[in-house]
Amino acid sequence: MNPIIECVPNYSEGRDRGVIDAIVAAIAAVPGVKVLDVDPGEATNRTVVTFVGAPEPVCEAAFRGAKKAQELIDMRQHHGAHPRSGATDVLPLIPVADITLEECASLARKLAERLFTELGIPCYCYEAAAFTPERRNLAVCRAGEYEALPEKMADPARRPDFGGEYNETVAKAGATNVGARNFLVAVNYNLNTTSTRRAMAVAFDVREKGRKAREGGSLTGKLLKDGSGNQLWIPGTLKGCKAIGWYIDEYGIAQVSMNITDIETTPLHVAFEEVCRAAAARGLRVTGAEIVGLVPKKVLVEAGKFYLERQQRSLGLPEEEIIRMAVKSMSLDDLKPFNPKEKVIEYLMQDEAEQAKAERLVRMSAAGFARETASESAAPGGGSVSAYMGALGAALATMVANLSSHKRGWDDRWKEFSDVAEKGQALVDELLVLVDEDTRAFDAIMDVFAMPKGTPEEKAARAAAMEKATLNAAAVPLRTMEAALKALPLALEMAEKGNPASASDAGVAALAAVAGIQGARLNVRINAAGLADKAPAEPLLQRADAIVAEALQLQDQVLTAVNQNIAL
Repeated sequence: MNPIIECVPNYSEGRDRGVIDAIVAAIAAVPGVKVLDVDPGEATNRTVVTFVGAPEPVCEAAFRGAKKAQELIDMRQHHGAHPRSGATDVLPLIPVADITLEECASLARKLAERLFTELGIPCYCYEAAAFTPERRNLAVCRAGEYEALPEKMADPARRPDFGGEYNETVAKAGATNVGARNFLVAVNYNLNTTSTRRAMAVAFDVREKGRKAREGGSLTGKLLKDGSGNQLWIPGTLKGCKAIGWYIDEYGIAQVSMNITDIETTPLHVAFEEVCRAAAARGLRVTGAEIVGLVPKKVLVEAGKFYLERQQRSLGLPEEEIIRMAVKSMSLDDLKPFNPKEKVIEYLMQDEAEQAKAERLVRMSAAGFARETASESAAPGGGSVSAYMGALGAALATMVANLSSHKRGWDDRWKEFSDVAEKGQALVDELLVLVDEDTRAFDAIMDVFAMPKGTPEEKAARAAAMEKATLNAAAVPLRTMEAALKALPLALEMAEKGNPASASDAGVAALAAVAGIQGARLNVRINAAGLADKAPAEPLLQRADAIVAEALQLQDQVLTAVNQNIAL
């Protein structure tokens, strides 16, 4: 998986659509960045933009957006209901996939330094990017708002982390607060009541802040304070959660509305279960949940696996099935249909046309793939078919594991088989990618034939490109061999320990995996033979031979175990 981060800058302009569109255009012009949402506010005179992508393009887009805002927004003329300190007021980086909060904090600091160095915009670093504990709080960084900047920049204790003297640039653009924070999940829990007061009581029970302490623990008793006169609070049960209760006219129900600000400490499914418990303790029932905005894929995958595990069911299922379990378990479709393709950030980032092109073969039906292979086109060829046979072998081993985890009387062994199924499902996914990858490697060789060869320089460039493409065409089927080899121990374990009624399936799994391995080996060899320089190919060929030898030994063990199971 490639790292993905989200950026949610807030710009101090919510009324002039021309200014807003120009800022968004500057962001969207960066290749690799996808703008997901633009939310202008008239009263606040503020626009929130949400965009995602890999770290480098997102940081570049954040810089360009701030630069455009500096050009078009004059803070001396700005008025709105929301606190603000600059044309680009806040600029948080948020980890979505395959990147840590600490890495986002490092990126945020570099971005803040660049904004000051190249644009002269003073910057405070907040939350995870803060240099001091007190500046983790955005309110501390933004204290006094734009109007207090001359005084703050003259005070060594309050001046920005990156910034110099108050000047004309600062007067126009203000200061920007650059930070890093975890992804915030906004979710509403639907209750079988119309009572806002009861919904608020549940919210107080669970939110981290809790409720004000009162004498005797009653709802109407005298408020309790400490020796300094400060209000005492009884904390709620969920860390990193803010919540209130309200009534929704549109649906005719009360809800607990929650922001989960730390999904690592309190995942969505944990919050859902705790709200259900707290509601039940007050005679209420949670009928479902409503996710507001977007979520990272892992939020739903973790939830789906949680509910599968609770049912002692295998976790080795396709991703879409795991997410479907999450949707149904938390009734995310209670009020309206829930489409993961419209709510999951990673899915929204996918370019459907590019994705379809990258998965041209694996998106075909079984009949379509067979007919495409039988056509007069040279691709897909043996390499793609080998990868598909390997995928079928891994899929069959996974199927046996899933069936075994569900077998009557084997309930105490479900986790043993679930672990095997998870490994198998990962191999299925890997090998399906290789089906199209092998054809792309062949196409790359065909592209080289179209290169010019009229001059010695062109001939040299063509020869170098051919050597590179051919070596890659040998390396890809070796990856197929490595992945398919990992399916054989799973098939062996299922042949020896799995459901005896599925023993033949474990045997076919081994045969399919070995067929894929031997077929891929032929592709390694034929492409290696086309190399002018044989040295890089030698380790590929040696490894291919070793994989075949190991695979054949494992196949014999699998078939021995299978034949013992099905002997008459």
